[in-house]
Amino acid sequence: MILNTITLILAFSFIFYGISCLLSKHMVLEFERFGLKNQRVLTGILQLLGGFGLLVGWYFKIYIVAFLAALGLGLLMFLGFGVRIKIKDTVLQALPSLIFGILNMYLAYVYFNMIL
Repeated sequence: MILNTITLILAFSFIFYGISCLLSKHMVLEFERFGLKNQRVLTGILQLLGGFGLLVGWYFKIYIVAFLAALGLGLLMFLGFGVRIKIKDTVLQALPSLIFGILNMYLAYVYFNMIL
């Protein structure tokens, strides 16, 4: 139950955020603030792939896909946390990326154990 809930929340969050990265003027400004103007589109695509990877892996019980998606999203979020620390955002501003990173690594751990 908790696995399903976390998977679905994260999957839809990353799909939404990926679309936002690709289409939102606000995200253009955010990535400029991060000093990552040229990485916005790549980040959006990776988040869409990760979000859909979580959904596909979970729904079709292809746990290797869910594992890889969660692992990739976790790494992406830890990098995002590092960027926010580097640009001196507040802890409150950086905290969501850390929490999403931890949750994705938890999913990666669980899905990895389901593969074995």
